[in-house]
Amino acid sequence: MDNPFQYINKPLKEVPPELKSKVMNDIAVAKLLMEMASLFSFDIAKVIEHTVKQRKK
Repeated sequence: MDNPFQYINKPLKEVPPELKSKVMNDIAVAKLLMEMASLFSFDIAKVIEHTVKQRKK
């Protein structure tokens, strides 16, 4: 069986531009979805902190 870790220090190969653009586009879409999800979700830690502060008053 070939050890894949032997190739870590080898020089990187050039990636075709089409593949690179597709990967970069997929990453941008994933970032957008993560940002939109954070807009429409609750940060439970902030909610608990706010509730505790309100109870002390």
